[in-house]
Amino acid sequence: MSATSYDRAVELRALDATYAGVRGLVVSGVTHVPRIFRVPEQHQEPPQDTTEPIGHEPAAIPIIDLACGDHAAVVAAVRRAAEEWGFFEVMGHGVPEVAMTAAMDAVRAFHETDGGEGSDKARLYSREPARAVKYHCNFDLYQSPVANWRDTLYLRMAPTPPDADDLPDSCRDVLFEYAHQMKNLGNTLFELLSEALGLKPSHLADIGCNQGQVLLCHYYPPCPQPELAIGTSRHSDGGFLTILLQDKIGGLQIFNEEQWVDITPTPGAFIINIGDLLQLISNDGFRSVEHRVLAKNIAPRVSIANFFGTHIDPTSMRIYGPIKELLSDKNLPLYRETLASDYIKHYYSIGLDAKTAISHYRL
Repeated sequence: MSATSYDRAVELRALDATYAGVRGLVVSGVTHVPRIFRVPEQHQEPPQDTTEPIGHEPAAIPIIDLACGDHAAVVAAVRRAAEEWGFFEVMGHGVPEVAMTAAMDAVRAFHETDGGEGSDKARLYSREPARAVKYHCNFDLYQSPVANWRDTLYLRMAPTPPDADDLPDSCRDVLFEYAHQMKNLGNTLFELLSEALGLKPSHLADIGCNQGQVLLCHYYPPCPQPELAIGTSRHSDGGFLTILLQDKIGGLQIFNEEQWVDITPTPGAFIINIGDLLQLISNDGFRSVEHRVLAKNIAPRVSIANFFGTHIDPTSMRIYGPIKELLSDKNLPLYRETLASDYIKHYYSIGLDAKTAISHYRL
């Protein structure tokens, strides 16, 4: 299609109408990245010098063993990681390996099924905000400047769990169990983060930071021209906290000290990152950091991101601002208060486009 006849909106609607997402394109035998997925030159990152001086180890996010037996040391490690990196990995987390493996296998199996008439994919394909369970290609397909090379199964698991029949047959029991495991781990992490802020362990839970829970089960098909596309555009997460399980393919990067840092997959570990709302209520005590996922051509990539935040409930009337106990004459509030539901509406309205949502609320 010539530049003069290209109509992006038409192309986006055509992709949406297939109900088959990016995987449908790959299955159809596409050998070139369609224009709607091509990262514009002005948005492309300049090549980085990946060579390291001899004897210099590349930067890596902290790895914290939650079961090390030294509680004070764990709290201190979480504090440093949340302040300096906004990302860290956890081992000794208590989530059974069988639950992690089963969840990844179930997500992969769902995404790799055909999406014909009568299938779970066709039944679930939707962009309706109120739906607790849905499947789609890019939640922000019509907002973001470039479509991402991924498909997603979306599950809103709390505060009101979906009906069991709403979930795909192939992964219903497995993902309910996985969500339960994530809720338990999230409670532990919120206690540690509360203590890291100098607050009582229950503080973040008491103000509802752990009440909303969403699973985003992502599938990144192999990309025929990965240098022209992006798996997930650079962004920061909008909620309080994210727990990510990724497979061995890799591709996740975080932006640290003006460069992109690879998050190398660690078997058995979860990746934890601070969200915008936790940065806001901690008054910049903790960092919500931009990250992205590169497109790959070696194999499909699967990940499950568990997001916590009452803002996930569109009817929430809870107001969030910098925690009063953290403020003083020397630590004045940096953000205005916001209705939780207003924040998420703003976040979703702009799509994934760097770290811009939180700046709207800065004083």
